[in-house]
Amino acid sequence: MKQFSKLLYLLLLAPCAVWAAPQYLPDNKMSVPEDYRTWVFLTSSLDLNYNTAAAPDHHMLDNVFVDPASYQAFLKSGSWPDKTILIKENRMAESAGTLSKAGQFQVGVMNLEIHVKDEARFPNGTWAFFVSADGKAAGDLRPQSANCYSCHQDHGAVDTTFVQFYPTLMPIAKDKGTISAAYLKEIEAK
Repeated sequence: MKQFSKLLYLLLLAPCAVWAAPQYLPDNKMSVPEDYRTWVFLTSSLDLNYNTAAAPDHHMLDNVFVDPASYQAFLKSGSWPDKTILIKENRMAESAGTLSKAGQFQVGVMNLEIHVKDEARFPNGTWAFFVSADGKAAGDLRPQSANCYSCHQDHGAVDTTFVQFYPTLMPIAKDKGTISAAYLKEIEAK
């Protein structure tokens, strides 16, 4: 019975792994996975900004999703497997609605940030960043000189990713011992 359960699990998970593989296009672009909103939801935040430039003149909310196969692998190992795709969906926040008297809620997608691990395609760091300006068009590859690479390298809790902002995954990373030395040093200094 256990073997049947394992086989059934693998058969159900297999389409997710194939479907979630990065789809690259010419000119250093990546297709936005059409089904990313059905993926595993990791976190949401309000006005979380790592940029030293001036803050935007409006509130922003973001949602982070990961493909199901990579999520399952992380639960087992505390690290991300090759071909992991993380998507940060940045949305405008509104405060005026038909019922709302206070607070913020999400409206239209401003852009998508795609963080993909592909050891064969990006050997210098294995991870790359793509940005879809409207959340629908293919994402443009960010150059290695972009701040996102060094920021994630210097501050990412696990494998250059900001697992410290994913409250259900950080305990797993601690338990598996996969938290980066740079992140631990940064926390100790505070």
